[in-house]
Amino acid sequence: MMNPQPTLAVIFDLDGTLIDSAPDIAAAVNSYLIDAGFEAQATDFVTQFIGYGPRKLLQDIFEQIGHPVDEDSLSLAHRAYLEAYNRCPAARTRFFPHVREDLRALAQSGLRLGICTNKPHKLAGRVLEELELSDLFDATIGADAVPSCKPDPGHLLAVAQKMSLPVGSWVYVGDTTVDQITARSANVPFYAVPWGEGTELDVAEEYRLTRLSDLLALDIPTRGEMST
Repeated sequence: MMNPQPTLAVIFDLDGTLIDSAPDIAAAVNSYLIDAGFEAQATDFVTQFIGYGPRKLLQDIFEQIGHPVDEDSLSLAHRAYLEAYNRCPAARTRFFPHVREDLRALAQSGLRLGICTNKPHKLAGRVLEELELSDLFDATIGADAVPSCKPDPGHLLAVAQKMSLPVGSWVYVGDTTVDQITARSANVPFYAVPWGEGTELDVAEEYRLTRLSDLLALDIPTRGEMST
């Protein structure tokens, strides 16, 4: 006897996929750099290092500007960065085109939504609250809430597990090679957004979105066609 088909779902990356948070990330980085006696860095410079979480972000930036990259220096900078970011988590953050309305359309269609992000877990929650998106997502898991974060597929699969999603009933949407590798390692279909690094990813045309509402037309098995 077939079990009822669970609601189908889309899991998203957050930074660079749903929101342009680079200005706020750069502001938090620069808050520390200025206090430490270094020059502030342009947002475009900081943006190229986003994707692997804040500690790796700081390490990569430090290697470029000549800041010490020993464990103590990184730990100090990491704490200061998080404090600065938490003080002002979304003042400069903006949605990419049509994202807000498309997310609501996806949710209203019956699709369940989740987030898998390398942003720290509590900070990701704060950003979603500031942007009034919290009610749309069944699960959000940040980098420090799992043993290993993206590109480890366990991070993405943990979101699916929290949402009780059966294999084959969901897809992942992102904007970087980190997201693409994560989805591939998890054996999950991956769709690239049409902005930022998403335009540069090597994906087949049918896996390239023009906007998030394209996900409404995905050819995913419908209710009753799958069993758990």
